[in-house]
Amino acid sequence: MNIFEAIRKDHDIQRDLLDKIVETSGDTKVRYSLFKKLKHELEIHANGEERHFYKPLIPVDMMQEHARHGIAEHHEIDELVAKLEDTEQDSSAWLKIAKNLKEKVEHHLEDEEHKFFQLAGKAFTEKQKEDLANKYNDYMQEHR
Repeated sequence: MNIFEAIRKDHDIQRDLLDKIVETSGDTKVRYSLFKKLKHELEIHANGEERHFYKPLIPVDMMQEHARHGIAEHHEIDELVAKLEDTEQDSSAWLKIAKNLKEKVEHHLEDEEHKFFQLAGKAFTEKQKEDLANKYNDYMQEHR
């Protein structure tokens, strides 16, 4: 497995949780449970990705700006998660913010999968891609 496959696997988990969350209604145990899982997934994914994907890319001239952009989007996602935490779960405002979060996360995932990964593929050797995947997967296992 390479780093791109490892990250993409977790992107699928995020997409699934986001799809389920925006289908919930009211202040339900299901909504709370899904949001708690999503929040944790987003947090550990961002930390793992920043350490084992973006950090090694920052010294690469053609990737530096992309890496910084990806990290900045993680912060924007964190802000939306914080907004959700501060909003009553049974309000229509909560669902609106959740939909904004879904849109922001999906945009970020698309950027990574369709732009960053192709460029990063040129920056890393095959061995580096595998080593980064192992480190990333170890980090994710440890924090799940």
